[in-house]
Amino acid sequence: MSLTWVGHATFLLQIGGMNVLTDPVWSERCSPVQFAGPRRYMPPGIRFDELPPIDLVLLSHDHYDHLDVRTVRRIVGTHSEARWLVPLGLASYLSGLGARYIAELDWWAETDVDGLRLSCTPAQHFSGRGMRRNVSLWCGWLATFGERRCYFVGDTGRHPDFGALGSRLGPFDAIMMPIGAYDPRWFMAPVHLNPEEAVDSFIELTATSDRPCSMLAMHWGTFKLTDEPMTDPPERARAAWLERGLAPDRLWILRHGETRWIE
Repeated sequence: MSLTWVGHATFLLQIGGMNVLTDPVWSERCSPVQFAGPRRYMPPGIRFDELPPIDLVLLSHDHYDHLDVRTVRRIVGTHSEARWLVPLGLASYLSGLGARYIAELDWWAETDVDGLRLSCTPAQHFSGRGMRRNVSLWCGWLATFGERRCYFVGDTGRHPDFGALGSRLGPFDAIMMPIGAYDPRWFMAPVHLNPEEAVDSFIELTATSDRPCSMLAMHWGTFKLTDEPMTDPPERARAAWLERGLAPDRLWILRHGETRWIE
């Protein structure tokens, strides 16, 4: 199993002989238009035309920095056989963009794709594009192949169910955890973890297991979405990680395009 950080919430996960993308965004801006809106601070870690054949795409929700219309259409055109897993309410939207093989799941539901087990997990967030709000669900995804478990947390605020998620779905080998887009707290706290909350959530997810697990930081360093400095999330995450006595080599702050292997 290997994970390559493309940027923001986009990873290339290679597991069980499959190439899986999470929340793919290759556009210059995460916006309904390309002449305005948050622009890339860093280019994608993998060029789109250098991707391997994509077997599966996992979408967590419909916000512009997670569901990018231009990227969806590029995947549909280049990787036409790819399957798509989406939370409730998004299948018709993806179908309208040309996606052919779509499964729509509710929280805690599971499905199998060529031997890869996918579980749709709860998150604390919201959905919406334009003026529409919460007409579709939001979620995370657990990918399981044999004994390997990789958890893409998605976009979330701090909630009380991380411990239950860990005991029900763990143990995990890798957890892709959001650490950015958190200031100002009076506005962002319900929907985005700050770095300290991300580390505490990781601890709760792994509390019932002694299996070594790594936290891969995401949702930072790619688009300037909120008020905190771009370098703040990893610095605070490292400090919180060490303060809580966690193994230093298990916090993975990847560079754009960097790959890590789970042996």
